[in-house]
Amino acid sequence: MTNQFNYGIDRLTTAKAIAIASGKLKGVLNDDAINKINISAGNVQQIVEKEKTVYGVNTGFGILSNSKISKEDTATLQHRLLESHSVGVGDPIPVEVAKLMLITKVHALAQGFSGVRLSTIERITWHIENDAIPVVPEKGSVGASGDLAPLSHLFLPLIGLGECLYKGERKDTGYVLRDTGLEAIQLGPKEGLGLINGTQFILSYAVKAVQRMHNCLEAADIIGAMSLEALTGTKAPFDERLHDLRPFAGNKLVAQRLRLLLKDSAIMQSHVDCGRVQDPYSLRCMPQVHGASRNAWLHLKELTEIELNAVTDNPIILAADDTISGGNFHGQPLALPLDYACFAASELGNISDRRCYLLLEGKWGLPMLLMKDVGLNSGFMIPQYTTAALVSENKTLCYPASADSIPTSLGQEDHVSMGSISGRKLNRVLDNLEFILAIELLSACQAIEFRRPLKSSELLESAHHYVREFVSFAEEDRIFAEDINKVAGIIKDLSFVEKVNEFAGAKGISLNHDFEGFSGL
Repeated sequence: MTNQFNYGIDRLTTAKAIAIASGKLKGVLNDDAINKINISAGNVQQIVEKEKTVYGVNTGFGILSNSKISKEDTATLQHRLLESHSVGVGDPIPVEVAKLMLITKVHALAQGFSGVRLSTIERITWHIENDAIPVVPEKGSVGASGDLAPLSHLFLPLIGLGECLYKGERKDTGYVLRDTGLEAIQLGPKEGLGLINGTQFILSYAVKAVQRMHNCLEAADIIGAMSLEALTGTKAPFDERLHDLRPFAGNKLVAQRLRLLLKDSAIMQSHVDCGRVQDPYSLRCMPQVHGASRNAWLHLKELTEIELNAVTDNPIILAADDTISGGNFHGQPLALPLDYACFAASELGNISDRRCYLLLEGKWGLPMLLMKDVGLNSGFMIPQYTTAALVSENKTLCYPASADSIPTSLGQEDHVSMGSISGRKLNRVLDNLEFILAIELLSACQAIEFRRPLKSSELLESAHHYVREFVSFAEEDRIFAEDINKVAGIIKDLSFVEKVNEFAGAKGISLNHDFEGFSGL
C-alpha cells in the first residue's frame, strides 16, 4: 500500500478506507480528478443558465419534483435542503464511521458525475485531514433516496451549522469556523442534493463491519482450537480429504487453519488412543459453522467494495444535455448482505457459547466449572450466563431490517431498503460477539492449564501466553467482569489475532494460504 490514495481515480477497498480514516494513508485529489470535478460542475452551471428542467437542480425534491425553482433560487434550494433533511435522532454514530462517511463521499463525488464543485469537495477533505468530524445522529435513515438524514447532518458544517467533534470536544460549527478562520460555504446548484443523496451511511457501517467481522472470524478459529485442546478433542474432522468432498471455500479454509493451529500439539498427541469416537458438534463442526460465516463475510466484503467505488447520488450528470434520474441511491444491494452477515456473526457467538458450556461440565479430566474448590467458589459458571444472555440478545437482532419497507415522500418513495438499520444492527451483534469470544478465550486459557505439564501447539501456546499478559489463572472467585473486559479489549483492538499471526509468520506458517479473498481486507 502506497502512502497516497487518489480520490475518484484509484480503486477504494475496505482496507484503504480504514487506512485513510486512521491517518495511515493520505487521500488526495490529483489533476485527473480535479479535471473531472470541474467538468461536471460546469455541466450543472450550463443546465442552470439554459434553464433546462433537471430534477434537483431547478426542481423540488421527492414528491415536489414537479415544482419548478427559479434560476435565482437554485442556491437557496440547496441550503434549505440540508436544513430540512437534518432530522436524525439518537446518539451520535462512532466518530470513525462519520469519518468513513466523509471519505467515501469524497471518493464518489470525485468521479465527476455529481456536479459538486471542487471548492466544496476540498472543504470536505479539510474536515477529514483536520479531524473536525461532524456529529451525526444514528437514527433517521430509511436507506433509500440515500441516507438523507445522516448525510444532511454530516454536511451541515459546510454551511456553518451543526456540530463537530473537534480537538477531542463536541463543538458548534461556528466555534470551529472561528477557531480556524474559515467561512461557511454557500452551496451551488445541485450541491446539496449531491451531498445528501447516496449510501455512505450504510456503506461506512458495512466497511467497519467487514473489518470487525473478519477479526472475529480469525479469533473464533484460534479460540475454538484452544477449547478443543482443553477438552481433548480430535482433529480428525478437519482432515483435508473430508472437506474436499464438500468444497465450500470457507469450510476448507477453517479446516486448514485448525490443522495448522493444532499441529504438533503434545496435548493432542496425549489422547490419540482414548477411545472417544466423536466430539460434540460445537467442536467437530467448526469448519462447517465458522466456514459458513466466512462465506457470508466474503459476500459482504465483495459487495461493499463494489459500493465503495460506485456513484450513488441522483441525478447523474453525464453532460450538460445528458442527465439521468434513477435509483442508484437505493440501499438494497447492501441491506441484504448486511442482514445475511448479521445472521452469520450471530452464529459465531451461538457456537462459541456452546463451547463455553462444554468447558464447564467437568468432563474429560477437567474440573467442574474450571476450578478445583467449587462450592465455596462458583468458578466460571456465571461468565457463561453472560454468553447466554448475549447470544439471546443477538438472536433478537437477527430480524432482517431489509425485509421491511415503509413508503415515504407521500408515496413517491414507495419502497425503501432500511439498510441503515441493517448496518447498525450488524455492528451491535459484533459488539456482543467480541464479548462472547472473550469469555470463551478466558475459559479456554483457564482449562488448558489443567492439562499441564503438557503443552499445546506453538501457535496456541503463543495465544495463551499473550492472554496471560493481561489476565492470570484464577485460583478462586474474583470480579470476572474485569477479566472479561481486559480480554475483550485485546480482541476488539485486533491485537490478539495480530499477535498469533505475527508468531505464525515468524515460524514460516501462513494460516490463510491459498484462499484468495478470505485472508484480509
